[in-house]
Amino acid sequence: MKKELGLFDVWALAAGATLSGGFFLLPGIAAASAGHSVPLAYLIAALFLLPGLLAKAELATAMPRSGGVYFFLDRSMGPLWGTMTGFGTWISLVLKTAFALVGVGAYIGIFFPDLPIEPVAAGLALVFGVLNMFGAKKTGTAQALVVIGLMLLIAWFTGFGLFKVELGSLSDMLATESGSLFSTAGLLIVSYMGLTKVASVAGEVKNPDRNLPLGMLLAFLTAIVCYVVGTEVMIAAVGVEVLGANGGDLTPVATVADALFGNAGKIVMTIASVLAGFALINAGIMSASRYPMAMSRDNLLPEPLGRVSPKTSSPIISVIFTVAVMLLFLTVFNPVKLAKLASAFQLLMFAMSTMAVIVMREARLASYDPGFKSPFYPWLQIIGIVASFWLIFQMGYLSIGFTLGLLWFGALWYKYYASDRVQRSGAIFNIFERLGRSSTDGLDRELRGILKEKGLRTDDPFDEIVARSFVIDIAYSTSFEDIVEGAAALLAGRIPMTAHNISRKFLEGTRLGATPVTKGVALPHMSIEGLSNAELVIVRAKEGITLQAPDLELSPEKPDSTVEAIFFLISPKENPGQHLRILAQIARLVDGDTFNEEWQSAADELQLKEVLLMQENFLFITLRCDSKAAVLIGKSLKEIDLPPGNLIPVVRRGHKNIIPQGETVLEEGDRLTILGEPESLKDIRSQYFAG
Repeated sequence: MKKELGLFDVWALAAGATLSGGFFLLPGIAAASAGHSVPLAYLIAALFLLPGLLAKAELATAMPRSGGVYFFLDRSMGPLWGTMTGFGTWISLVLKTAFALVGVGAYIGIFFPDLPIEPVAAGLALVFGVLNMFGAKKTGTAQALVVIGLMLLIAWFTGFGLFKVELGSLSDMLATESGSLFSTAGLLIVSYMGLTKVASVAGEVKNPDRNLPLGMLLAFLTAIVCYVVGTEVMIAAVGVEVLGANGGDLTPVATVADALFGNAGKIVMTIASVLAGFALINAGIMSASRYPMAMSRDNLLPEPLGRVSPKTSSPIISVIFTVAVMLLFLTVFNPVKLAKLASAFQLLMFAMSTMAVIVMREARLASYDPGFKSPFYPWLQIIGIVASFWLIFQMGYLSIGFTLGLLWFGALWYKYYASDRVQRSGAIFNIFERLGRSSTDGLDRELRGILKEKGLRTDDPFDEIVARSFVIDIAYSTSFEDIVEGAAALLAGRIPMTAHNISRKFLEGTRLGATPVTKGVALPHMSIEGLSNAELVIVRAKEGITLQAPDLELSPEKPDSTVEAIFFLISPKENPGQHLRILAQIARLVDGDTFNEEWQSAADELQLKEVLLMQENFLFITLRCDSKAAVLIGKSLKEIDLPPGNLIPVVRRGHKNIIPQGETVLEEGDRLTILGEPESLKDIRSQYFAG
């Protein structure tokens, strides 16, 4: 699926889906049970949620795949847990969205009191279902526009409301009995569910390592401020007796706005409430529809649900299926009551997400490489698990029974439909291996594929490594062993190993099948201790080299492979994630449509490197007396004033690469490789190049 969602889209999806129900629908229901302690209940719910939120942020950056918590738990705990939690989370999201539809119908009823709520809710479900068929980008843009308007109206409501009311005291907040307070906090967990909805569309987020955790945390802070301040204004304005009347006012914001600002204010905030509902419905359908799609792709649901439209990059069949079930809940059941029960299941999912972080880390898969790590491991995760289960039991037997019922249904579906269709195991089996039981390499291979799709991180020195790499260009027939010896001789000058040991390690790894081979390219690699920087040797063999390697990535019927390119990589053992990302980046470049043509047509060493480098991020300068760069001849590198963020990783002098030091004096004929940001390289180019 296309990666079209940026940081603002992530924040808008998370904040819009969160504030919509939590601010505009739930305060009245919460006031019926927690009284003046509603703001405190919202704050407690946020604290209970935080470990699970951080866990989902970590898992989403390590495995940015559509499907959210289903995908995380399937890959960590195995497909049985994946099926149970996938069904349960999908149904919980459908219920919460159906609840939002009812709430929006209630607010629309303020303008059109004769309209029945259920048909209005059903019509909105169909409208937003159609919108979601046009793809994540168009849906995300609509969400962003709605959320901007929503935030402006909430700011107006709370800001002016603070000047019109006398806020309650801390003693009023603490007056509620603790059992009611914590059970209400458990109910209000559902008001924060939108924060993690965005994890279900992680496969459609650009730069997920940055945008997912940052967007989720910004939305989390936004929600806390709006909930605590906003609900305190509501209580101070009309009292808990009004908000909590008849089990809870379903249009609390309109009621408060009428009291504070009159009929005009009521109309404005009713419009805001409808916009909020639109944001929640939109995000709810978008995220919920990704669960059947992801489960279908893993053979846990019928194949058609996993299809994605090539025109809109949207899982149209899954969207239709999700909306159809939503309509069923609207017409047959009471979604308001069922949405309360769904909070307990969401608490279980937060607990299981924190458990998944523990499993993935303890499995010690080098390919598990999250861009964000949940802090205070493992104590925060343990606290999150215990606190979530404790809060579930505070919510009563009905909520526990509903949660167990969803798990039971998922387990039965897995046993009678999916168990014969999947051959997958979770990361927990890698922990079992450490305890003397079986493990699986399927997840490791899948995570390596995810690394390839994610690409490099901004601080990965890939261009620098390529720029100062050695190049061996061979136009005659030779053996793989001779190539290995030549590469080892070059690397021995930079790493704390003898050429003999380097050669032996590479050959052993290849014979054992540890060398990836694909599309005429081999990637011998290893990690060693005591190395400060990764080192690379690039080999082009125009006549081809026959490589015998029982590698799983080779076709079983082709144990021999002829390669035209070999990349020998040695990295520090202390940074296995970066080692795998560099390998993944080379593999991604090799998979490009133009790689073979550019590789074969490269005229010299520099052009071979250019095939791998991001061309806008590097510049070559040859020092000649008749050029503007002549002013650099005779200067040491520390005397050259480069813009911040630029560096010279290698100087080519004759047939040798020199790793420059500050005292290195430049000579005529030297070729400098300069790496940096595109804009600053333009300035350097204009300074040292004529024309």
